Amino acid sequence: MQLLKALWALAGAAICCFLIFVIHSQFLKEGQLAAGTCEIVTLDRDSSQPRRTIARQTARCACKKGQIAGTTRARPACVDARIIKTKQWCEMLPCLEGEGCDLLINKSGWTCTQPGGRIKTTTVGYFSVLYFFSFAFTLLKNEE
Repeated sequence: MQLLKALWALAGAAICCFLIFVIHSQFLKEGQLAAGTCEIVTLDRDSSQPRRTIARQTARCACKKGQIAGTTRARPACVDARIIKTKQWCEMLPCLEGEGCDLLINKSGWTCTQPGGRIKTTTVGYFSVLYFFSFAFTLLKNEE
């Protein structure tokens, strides 16, 4: 009889531990991104100057080992960390299909030139917070 009571107590304790684990892991999942994905955190636009729009976008990414936050086809994406370290921005294919990519002289960003001559200039700022990386896209410039 005492063995039966001990088994019931042990089973109850195991169920309690399991429920605590499930509840705790659910709280950890909220706000976390799946590995290899990004989300836009902030997006600000300033059109106060004629013929020029300045946009600042910050993305939060949960990248896999060997990757870091970047941009592919004008969208936040995880890219090879080597591209960011060497500042060879055009290797991550940041421009839209049909646009030409050129590095800025000081490698602080890149330009995407559309067939009609419109130029979008993007400068880069990045920092790490735990396992997430932020990548800021700055200065969308219209030159004709």
